[in-house]
Amino acid sequence: MLIDYLPILTLFLVAMFIAVFVIVLSRYLGPQRPNRRKLMPYESGMEPIGPAQRRFPIKFNLVAMLFILFDIEIIFLFPYALVYRQLGIPGLAAMGVFFVVLVIGLIYEWRRGALRWE
Repeated sequence: MLIDYLPILTLFLVAMFIAVFVIVLSRYLGPQRPNRRKLMPYESGMEPIGPAQRRFPIKFNLVAMLFILFDIEIIFLFPYALVYRQLGIPGLAAMGVFFVVLVIGLIYEWRRGALRWE
């Protein structure tokens, strides 16, 4: 049964090899002439004023983590939607528990104020 996944593994390894090969090839064959102007951040053709990197508020990180968390949970619901008729009542119970945990997490974050933008 594991042999059925061999074409996928082969495709993955070939893709990784090609990606690494192209990066290494461009590194060695491309011109390397760094100077002060090339190493400066691009600011629409204008001279940069102040530091090029700014600190973002932690609120952005929290929203990004919540998005990734709930996005991954929704991804787990898609396969269930395809086979819910074949799974029957045990599958419905398992997805029900999963969905309840998802809703409880959403309510927790909502009451905690993580979704309030100020």
